[in-house]
Amino acid sequence: MRFLGINAVFHDPAAALVIDGEIVAAAEEERFSRRKHGKEPVPFSTWELPEQAARWCLESAGITPEELDGIAYSYDPSLVRDGQEGLDTAWEGLRTLYALRASAFLQTVLPGFDAEKVHHIPHHVAHAASAGLAAPPTGGRRDCAVFVADGRGEDASHLAGVYRDGRLEILARQRLPHSLGLLYEELTAHLGFRRSSDEYKVMALASSGTPRFVNDLHELIRHEGDGHIRIEPVDLHAFAKSRTPGTECSAEHADLAASVQRRMEEVLLELTGWLYERTGEPRLAMAGGVALNCVANTRIAEESPFEHVWVQPAAGDAGTALGGALHLAQEAGEEIVPMRGADLGRGWSDDELAAVLETAEVPFERPDDLGETVAAALARNELVAWFQGRSEYGPRALGRRSLLANPAYPGNLDRLNDVKGREKFRPVAPMVTAERAPEVFSRGPLPSPYMLFVHDVADEWADRIPAVVHTDGTARVQTVDAAEFPLLARLLYRFEAHTGIPVLINTSLNTAGRPMVDSPRDALECFGSAPVDLLALGPFVVRRAGVHGRR
Repeated sequence: MRFLGINAVFHDPAAALVIDGEIVAAAEEERFSRRKHGKEPVPFSTWELPEQAARWCLESAGITPEELDGIAYSYDPSLVRDGQEGLDTAWEGLRTLYALRASAFLQTVLPGFDAEKVHHIPHHVAHAASAGLAAPPTGGRRDCAVFVADGRGEDASHLAGVYRDGRLEILARQRLPHSLGLLYEELTAHLGFRRSSDEYKVMALASSGTPRFVNDLHELIRHEGDGHIRIEPVDLHAFAKSRTPGTECSAEHADLAASVQRRMEEVLLELTGWLYERTGEPRLAMAGGVALNCVANTRIAEESPFEHVWVQPAAGDAGTALGGALHLAQEAGEEIVPMRGADLGRGWSDDELAAVLETAEVPFERPDDLGETVAAALARNELVAWFQGRSEYGPRALGRRSLLANPAYPGNLDRLNDVKGREKFRPVAPMVTAERAPEVFSRGPLPSPYMLFVHDVADEWADRIPAVVHTDGTARVQTVDAAEFPLLARLLYRFEAHTGIPVLINTSLNTAGRPMVDSPRDALECFGSAPVDLLALGPFVVRRAGVHGRR
């Protein structure tokens, strides 16, 4: 059976396709439209239908809209209550209108499908399915507890439950206005960043602060002991004045970020501890925007009673497209195949990539050993744009659409932040083969293929890879399985042969305000506009003239 999932009323419009219980395609609309999170010049593209993503999902599988057995729309307007606290009335009207008219809207995008096959899936149920149904088994076990937290769904902000035999039992559902995600959004705006988009910047800033306000927040932000929370009005101005965008962050701003971050971690530990007591399950699967907070994830993995914690790589709202499709497939009696990886987006054949390069009249070569060629360039401290295979689903670059650099040079952090137009306090992440990771990194679950946890950097390695060590001595690690991704592993092996270092810097291939590169054309545009030294486009290499390495 064939099920298409759609997220269109919250952030990150996306589409995903599940056939016979297996995830075959998933992509965010921004990768096609080139508009990131609804930023200027189209401020409301957040609310777009994922027209191009949905069409591509079907085309990639060679099916037509008429052949779909169901479409999941990850929002249920019947759950919205008039006058609900925590909702923006104007925007809620638009969301509800989209959902109520989903069939009509989708028929303009996918003409020919049966409008009766559109199903409204509650937002947090879709999130839960994206984690609990997609999580890989542990020792053959598929049952797991599931925890979802974000700003809000229709009328709620988190869901706690358990999947047994593929069926979700909801144990707690937090009603608005109490929301850890909305509190973090308020903090993000207070600190001069973009709400519902830049929360990861607050997490990075928190690492450089001292949580000196955390005691003041204990009574304002608390777990009620039954899987629910209570958040009293928090006057952020009482701790630090608001920051004007573009100005420097002060020590007070960093301390406020650290304090809210710490209190959120504490409450999440209490909530997940309660969930373990209710379920007794050793496995926890997580999704929702809050599950993109790597620091909190690590504390849950290390300090909660759960033995195994898995976080959906597309944990944000884009992932609800996948969760909705999986939910329909499970309801139809399909056996769900666990998620094998995040490389679910578009890909191009070698011939197609060569044709793009020839059309662009760009000089290129095809080296006999791509891994060695790129490793040698990185050893010379060149910056490399790396475009391989199918693009990633979710916000992390995982070696498909990546910007790579040498971690041995401290200046490469500022260099990359300058290239990408990012704040100076933002860290970059390390990539390492799974077998070498325990030697270099500790405290945090390994392997870590989706870059969703932080790890301590071993003392003997901190001075050797300074560019990836954050101010608190941690790094957000991506581990590479050589059996699954032999080319990426080959690159790491050859880089170590040149330098003695088994680690590379891996950050997303994009520049300020732009979505991650997705197509070959995007890659060429980024390469042409940014000071990148070499582009590895599939098996081909494009070099910038006059580059001989940097120190």
